[in-house]
Amino acid sequence: MMDAPPRNWPELVGKDGREAVEIIKKDSGLTNVPIVGPGMMVTMDYRIDRVRVHVDQQGKVASPPTVG
Repeated sequence: MMDAPPRNWPELVGKDGREAVEIIKKDSGLTNVPIVGPGMMVTMDYRIDRVRVHVDQQGKVASPPTVG
């Protein structure tokens, strides 16, 4: 049986946002992995084909990226 792809990436907190996007794409096979900067508005819809990477002012991952 194949392992399911990861649903979240707590180990990426503190890493560079662009690096985190590449790791998530490789791990999950998803292509919809946008970076969300401080204060950016986002839609509230839940999507199983998206992982948002929230970054701080320095571009570092601020919270664990999660599918949705």
